[in-house]
Amino acid sequence: MTNFVLPKLCFVAGTLEHGGAERQLFYTLRALCEAGVAPRLLTLDQGQFWEARIQALGVPIRRVGQRGSRLARLWQVVREVRRDPPAALQSQHFYANAYVGMAARLFRISGIGAMRNDGHTEVAGCGSVGGRLNLHLPTTLAANSQRALQYAAARGVPAGRLYFLPNVVDTDWFEPPVGESAPVPFTLVTVGRLVRQKRLDRFLAILARLRTEAGLEVRGLIAGPGCQDEDLRPELESQARRLGLLPGFVEFRGGVSDIRAVYQQAAVCILTSDFEGTPNVLLEAMASGLPVVATRVGGVPEIVQDGETGLLVEPDDLDKQVAAVAALVRNPERRARLGSRGRAYVEAHHSLKRLPVYLTGLYQQALHPRRRPVNAGIRRASI
Repeated sequence: MTNFVLPKLCFVAGTLEHGGAERQLFYTLRALCEAGVAPRLLTLDQGQFWEARIQALGVPIRRVGQRGSRLARLWQVVREVRRDPPAALQSQHFYANAYVGMAARLFRISGIGAMRNDGHTEVAGCGSVGGRLNLHLPTTLAANSQRALQYAAARGVPAGRLYFLPNVVDTDWFEPPVGESAPVPFTLVTVGRLVRQKRLDRFLAILARLRTEAGLEVRGLIAGPGCQDEDLRPELESQARRLGLLPGFVEFRGGVSDIRAVYQQAAVCILTSDFEGTPNVLLEAMASGLPVVATRVGGVPEIVQDGETGLLVEPDDLDKQVAAVAALVRNPERRARLGSRGRAYVEAHHSLKRLPVYLTGLYQQALHPRRRPVNAGIRRASI
């Protein structure tokens, strides 16, 4: 990576299911393995989408979530750390930060926490006590959006403990399809877990109004699974039937092993979430040359410059969401322009090739907090 000698690392993940945080974990582990580091992974669950892919890297995985009690899980993490102490223990999900922070403090090693959304929703989702512990226990907090870093700073986390770790995407894998014509039928895609955060009910409403009010021959593709605690597929399918989209005009693809093929089947990518950090979906779609229409939430405005690399709309303004998508459907030149600019932006700022630099800075700060790297804290990395 650089002349900096990378430390012995152990990661803690809440899940290895489909999702942006899990894809970023895979990228990180692969980059570390390529740099000669031998990381290991503790997970609260097992038998999920990314598990076999991570094991294929040569990364050993140990489950520490057999027991539902938080104290029992913490004890299992402590046992694993004691068995083979790393220089740094790193969380991949906000709700696992407390396990990392407590175990790291017990063994006097570096504890690196994660923030994957806007901060507020993550803290609220863990409750007042749990949210505070997950926010403050790690000695370093890595977030993928400036919005999350600003939230943490406003809640008393010192700036020297904050690090901006941008999401990255493999721009050699996600690339524009050959040919410039829109796919037939004209397809709008949204990618994400079938949970309330993603507000896929909005996507269905947009699709229906484009067909009935704007008279546009468009179809929809929804790619993504539910999760154990929340799966809205039956509810969304019922809505699609009421709107006349099923059968024939929207497809629920479920979890997809090769998401690249999904983007190459589409002409426009739509994100309708209520909150986000820096969505992998948008970075992947932009890398694939797709124009994007996204809600102005969380870290989305950091990567989608309205009118330049995509279009931004307010979450609750369905009329403007419909109008923005309709304008792109009718204007192939604008679709091509936004798609090209979005691809160029991702290549410059979020390419997988930048990850070693970002990780080196993170571990330098975590192990030597008095030596703040260039892109630490609440400002964008210098690229």
